[in-house]
Amino acid sequence: MPRLFTAIALPEQLADYLADLAMPLAGARWVEPQDMHITLRFAGDIDNPTANEFHASLATIDEPAFTLRLSGFGAFGGQQPRTLWAGVEDSPWLEGLARANERAARVAGLKQDKHGFKPHVTLARLRGTRPEAVARVLQELGAYRSKPFSVESFGLYSSRPKVGGGPYVIEDSFSLRGGSADASDWADERSR
Repeated sequence: MPRLFTAIALPEQLADYLADLAMPLAGARWVEPQDMHITLRFAGDIDNPTANEFHASLATIDEPAFTLRLSGFGAFGGQQPRTLWAGVEDSPWLEGLARANERAARVAGLKQDKHGFKPHVTLARLRGTRPEAVARVLQELGAYRSKPFSVESFGLYSSRPKVGGGPYVIEDSFSLRGGSADASDWADERSR
């Protein structure tokens, strides 16, 4: 059974920049730059017929290319932090693409995603990390806003069955309509 999800890959330079932010943090496992992405729809461990149907449904998505910005840092988990992330600015085009991925999942027979769509880039997975330490790291990271980058495709990815995590393998890529922004123009607009 493959463990699948759909996602937007980050421009290489932006992922490298985010990876360079890694700092000592007890219990943190920092994500490698090649594994950084914005998840659109997690499918999970599914059987091959369902995976094939999901793939076929994804191939019918007809959404426009658009630009995105990353903005801010945060953590999921409250008093038991489990993920350190970079945020994604609101985008109606990103929301539309996520809804199209959700529809493709439903056509393939997958249940509705119970977590909803919360766009972010995972920077580190945390285990046993103290909330005060996470707060300190977030303060050190400071404010952040990337320049816009172009999103001209999304991918179907696989990870290790039952376990997840990288390294991820791109199984297929799906182009979006149009697109004219320069994907390499991502430079940091960070303020401290």
